[in-house]
Amino acid sequence: MRSTLKRRSFLKGAGVAIAMPMLEAMVPPSYASTQTAKPVKRFVCLSNNYGIYKKTFFPTSEQTTANYDIPATLAPLEKHRQDFTVFSNLDHGNTIGHQGVPVLLSGVRPHLASQFPEGNISLDQKIAEFVGADTRFSSMTLRVNESNFVSFTRTGVQVPAIDLRQMYRALFLADSKDQTATSAERLKRHNSILDVVMEKANAVNRQLGKRDQRKFTEYLDAVRSLEKKIVQQQPWLYKPKPQTEHPEPAQGNGTAADLKAMVELIALAIQTDSTRAITLSSGFVNGDFGLNGGYHGFSHHGERPDHIAALNLIERNKITQMSYLIDLLKAQEDTINGGTLFDHTSILFGCGMATGPHSTRNLPLLLAGGGFKLGEHMVCPDTPAQRIPAANLLLSILQNHGLELDRFGPSTGTLTGLQRNTA
Repeated sequence: MRSTLKRRSFLKGAGVAIAMPMLEAMVPPSYASTQTAKPVKRFVCLSNNYGIYKKTFFPTSEQTTANYDIPATLAPLEKHRQDFTVFSNLDHGNTIGHQGVPVLLSGVRPHLASQFPEGNISLDQKIAEFVGADTRFSSMTLRVNESNFVSFTRTGVQVPAIDLRQMYRALFLADSKDQTATSAERLKRHNSILDVVMEKANAVNRQLGKRDQRKFTEYLDAVRSLEKKIVQQQPWLYKPKPQTEHPEPAQGNGTAADLKAMVELIALAIQTDSTRAITLSSGFVNGDFGLNGGYHGFSHHGERPDHIAALNLIERNKITQMSYLIDLLKAQEDTINGGTLFDHTSILFGCGMATGPHSTRNLPLLLAGGGFKLGEHMVCPDTPAQRIPAANLLLSILQNHGLELDRFGPSTGTLTGLQRNTA
């Protein structure tokens, strides 16, 4: 009989600890045979604060169900089209302009929170309450080149967001109180968290079966790759920049690289079962993609071709990174539930403000992952008397995660037509 590793096992050395991936050796043999065990679900929300250029995001209203031409912005998801659904005509109904941004995952404007039993708690924080202490972090609120305004507790407190470096340290660096100095000196010499814990990693590897050894090696390789990306940035922080009279050129792919690295960390957070509720808001840095301007300015496009072209570059990159996240989750076995990590993860792409010109009607919403029968363009009623609250979609996601609720915020029920996948 194989021994069972503790699910919250860490690789430790000189005050440093990094989380372990979920391995078969961490799942008690009795768990796999327990038919009543509830599946472990994860939720990820990818968002921005300025909406989406609708004409390249939404399929035409005539192209419903699975028979639609995929729009240009969603083209990076073509290979996953059976695993996501685009929704038309869902919104929260009572928000105006930028005030809609923090309403995305609750349906409740903060100043109206007192009118609802649970205030304006966001979907991710509702899941965080449900998960409790089952994971190291009940939730993670993240940002890349933009503030994250979508996560709120039931008391109306906005959850602070962390950046790429803070996310990495939260997942992989933990200094003990009595070894902080030793840890700092050791890290200074090695410049790598993995180097500090490698002796322990080798010892753990010898205890694992062949499948776990392969998964463990892949995990350590992924951590090492991220370390290199972050370490490579450090020397340039303190070096003065050269002087030149040449006008500023495009600054490269900083936004794409940072967002891709954060997506890799999200996948590792799910792989290590460090958290089951994640929100990420991402923006754009002037100069990236060869563009001169800001995301907010571009979003007020006025149908100007150059602004629309800029939005398409920025927003297509967001969808590219979403597709990459799906790739990463599909490639990893789910040692708790069986299948892949993607099979038990809901990924919501959406914005609380529909477009840069401050419209909050017909929010850009896209759901991918397991738990539902997806793969279509769902067109909801557009007439005022028949409109369906976007909170109905939020309620459906919560119920899929195992929460026994019949209402969330201003919902009127679950989303009609969005069928649960019981297979």
